[in-house]
Amino acid sequence: MIVIKCTWAAGADQTLGMPVYATTGAAGADLRANLPDGPVFIEPMARALVSTGLHMEIPQGFEVQIRPRSGLALKHGIMLPNSPGTIDSDYRGVVGVIVLNAGAAPFEIIHGMRIAQMVVAAAPQVSFEIARMLDTTDRASGG
Repeated sequence: MIVIKCTWAAGADQTLGMPVYATTGAAGADLRANLPDGPVFIEPMARALVSTGLHMEIPQGFEVQIRPRSGLALKHGIMLPNSPGTIDSDYRGVVGVIVLNAGAAPFEIIHGMRIAQMVVAAAPQVSFEIARMLDTTDRASGG
């Protein structure tokens, strides 16, 4: 099993706990807004960086992808503009989620709210080389 070690940021509310998979078949673990100083209000078409209060140690060769929650997108127009966001294995800062309000009304993010989900994925580094030709495919250069 892959293990991601976590530590809490200074001032974070540790009672929120670690990211959790909502069901046994879930691909993404829920991330919560860690806002002990109060909610974040996002006006329509504005964005904010929302802290999770967590630092992560992701194993080399893996990444954490931050993805939106479909319910927030459908009900409120809440999106992650850089989705999926990538957290690299060598990043040790506080994990934040860039949230965009594409809805028509202001949106309040409250402490402990599930704001995104994280998916752990393999991310090998590869080498690149110039070739004289590439193998052909049925698709070729078609879109």
